[in-house]
Amino acid sequence: MLRNLALIVALSSTLMSCTKHSDVPENAVQYPLRVNLSSLDPAQSSNEATNEVVPNMFEGLLQYHYLKRPLVVIPLLAEALPQVSKDGLTHTFKIKKGVRFHDSTAFPNGKGREVTAQDFVYSWKRLADPASKSEGWWIFDGKIKGLNEWRDRLSKGEATYDTPVEGLSAPDTHTLVVKLAKPYYQLHYVLTMAYASVVPREAIEKFGAEFMNNPVGTGPYLFESWIRGNKVTLNKNPNWHGESYPTEGEPGDKEAGLLVDAGKALPFIDRLVFHEMPEDQPRWLNLMKGAVDFSGIPKDSFDAAVQNQKELKPELGAKGIRLFIYPWPDVVYMGFNMEDSLVGKNPELRKALCYAYDQKTASQKFYNDRVLTAHSPIAPDMDGYDPEFKLPCKEYSLSKAKEALKKAGFPEGKGLPPIEYSTNASTTGRQFAEYTAQQLEKIGVKLNIVTNSWPQFQDRLRNKKAQMFGLAWGADYPDAENMLQLFYGRNVSPGPNNTNFKNKDFDSLYEQAQKLPSGPERTRLYKKMRDIFARELPWIPTVHRLGYMLAHGWVLNLKPHEIIDGHYKYLRIDTTKKKELKAKL
Repeated sequence: MLRNLALIVALSSTLMSCTKHSDVPENAVQYPLRVNLSSLDPAQSSNEATNEVVPNMFEGLLQYHYLKRPLVVIPLLAEALPQVSKDGLTHTFKIKKGVRFHDSTAFPNGKGREVTAQDFVYSWKRLADPASKSEGWWIFDGKIKGLNEWRDRLSKGEATYDTPVEGLSAPDTHTLVVKLAKPYYQLHYVLTMAYASVVPREAIEKFGAEFMNNPVGTGPYLFESWIRGNKVTLNKNPNWHGESYPTEGEPGDKEAGLLVDAGKALPFIDRLVFHEMPEDQPRWLNLMKGAVDFSGIPKDSFDAAVQNQKELKPELGAKGIRLFIYPWPDVVYMGFNMEDSLVGKNPELRKALCYAYDQKTASQKFYNDRVLTAHSPIAPDMDGYDPEFKLPCKEYSLSKAKEALKKAGFPEGKGLPPIEYSTNASTTGRQFAEYTAQQLEKIGVKLNIVTNSWPQFQDRLRNKKAQMFGLAWGADYPDAENMLQLFYGRNVSPGPNNTNFKNKDFDSLYEQAQKLPSGPERTRLYKKMRDIFARELPWIPTVHRLGYMLAHGWVLNLKPHEIIDGHYKYLRIDTTKKKELKAKL
């Protein structure tokens, strides 16, 4: 924990940096990031801060409709949804004409050129290149004809970026043909992700590893600056290809004022400023002062903002602040490194730790009960989620925990060495770890807590150095496959399978499910995979969260959803209302 003096200094400097806005115009959005940025390269967009910032500068072929629920995929840089062959294996995209990369010194005379289909071929090859070390490789791994083979040949020096790949071709400048190695019913979902964004080869070759600090995309906002650990600033792109605000949504959107700007040209905001604020209290204080425009609610501030779990406190409503409550398709968990000789090889030990964790108290203490208890990796409202399914060890029972610990070979914890628990260095991360340590101490298990910055934490997971760790997974797209792939054997670290779980039966079911469209047969396979998870317990699933967000009344067109990225282009700031409401803060 920080000393009091250090905390006061940190809060003071944060408030000063976020309340002096001489360089920020009135028509700007300021948002606090809960974790530090790790990169501005879409190939490295693996953390929530990067995914908040990067999609404003980079674009792919497809995106989600901003207002419709359930989520609907629509074109972005594609002219339309692709033509798909009868067998589902060939997808032909027509690329919009006139889309240009941002101006950059990487181009002749500093002027961005037009995007072509070949740029997508290059960008997706780059994602496959082992030298890129992208965690996003999983979206194409084993999916596109010849791409894995090209990746292998490239690593051996037997291929270059100019070597053709059967499944990626550009028969003309604005036609991209994607041939799949097998059915991939999630393709259109993953093409909405930042990983699949188009990047210019010239910029990658000019900047190399420094591309992460010199991003060049096609999006509605241009990179201005990034002060590490402080803030990143983006400005409106005057040469953007353009897009219009949606003209339809779902029932209630019109009444909520979400269609006032229907059909108008985007974006509305001149500047975006993202402040890196890993600590809860600075985010809350800056929100209350109006120094940031909207934010989630820290757990320690929940009672100051919300009453009866779903109503905004009147004193905040009087200041024009609004409350948004929305589904959050995620799961929070404690993972085990299944290659570890202690925790990974002893299922009774993992079961003992699960029984010893008091979820009810944790949900009250850390989430103000803004959660559902998680019994599997599959989030609510997704295919395969069963509200009636109960994970046996989620029953808090110290007696059953001690019994399992005895079966594990460590009665009362005797002979069990300390377990190393890795977490990020945020206040919440440390508190979670300390709570977990207190719970496990009741059955004689000792945790050694190792705190890390977010990049350090990621490195520990990628390099299989974390014995036990706390993490959350927010769904990348609305399909349970996205969560079940976290246990697929081919996805072990440095891929998204951070637990390095390998099970032949699970892998076989996963591969069968990938060949099926949405329907009862695929649901049945999802539930079988869930049952294997429950038996092997590579995680202790804890909760599925609900999203709670506060926004000042001057922020218009806000409709939060955790899966939709790049939503800032839809937002509007009412500058007149902003002046009026700021006077009340």
